[in-house]
Amino acid sequence: MDDDFIVTAYVVIAETLRALAHRDHPLAGVSDAEVLTVAVVAAKHFPHHHALALATMQRQGYLSGARSPSRFNRRLRALGDWCRLLREMLAELLATGDCFLIDSMPVPACKRARAGRCRTVRGRAYCGACPAKGERVFGWRLHLVCTLDGIPVAFDLLPAGLHDLPPIYELTAGLPEGATVYGDKGSNTAPDEGWLWEQAELRLVPQRKKNMWPNEWDDALALQEERRTIETVNSQLAAMGIQRLHVRSVAGLALKVHASLLALTCTRAA
Repeated sequence: MDDDFIVTAYVVIAETLRALAHRDHPLAGVSDAEVLTVAVVAAKHFPHHHALALATMQRQGYLSGARSPSRFNRRLRALGDWCRLLREMLAELLATGDCFLIDSMPVPACKRARAGRCRTVRGRAYCGACPAKGERVFGWRLHLVCTLDGIPVAFDLLPAGLHDLPPIYELTAGLPEGATVYGDKGSNTAPDEGWLWEQAELRLVPQRKKNMWPNEWDDALALQEERRTIETVNSQLAAMGIQRLHVRSVAGLALKVHASLLALTCTRAA
């Protein structure tokens, strides 16, 4: 494990909770900041294996007290809303600059062949595809907006059967006016590009398909250079196990996704 990452994650979480006026229970032997730090460290170094991360951090003296895996899981589930608020507050603070990147990646619930037996979610809306890999997916798609430094500032988790365009308005709502958002070929839509510019003064610059009129040379050059960052971010999230999550509920999935994005924020902002 990386000591610098653990200390950075704990300080960021503890100070943000303090700014949000959060108070620990007086009888708690382990603070809520420590519980959330274990979840972030589990996302970063143990592909969301909470019991292994908890045992390792207790053995190496990172925690102020001992907790059983079952008790830790109950504490973590109770802090699900605080984990979401942490990510949203950090996103508001770090959503600066004039250029952003938007992309999506699959988050499978199970193999497509087992979709009929999946108990987490059901329905054809969750049947989608990943054109980049030529695979069929059953689950969700993580729609993500990042800065040019790879720091996530907005995300949405939607059924995999939906197109990339429906969440684009919500994802770009908190971006600064006059900013440019670079997307892939799935973001090509003239009406939406015009609406974003008229209503929010945001430039949506997607990669053009072969049968479309190409972008201006400066936009094409920026797309070629900056799109590498979002691909690196997707690779880092995949290495954290976000595409191999073992969850029994949508709330558990959201908690692990928030922990992954917090781990990514601490990694890229350090």
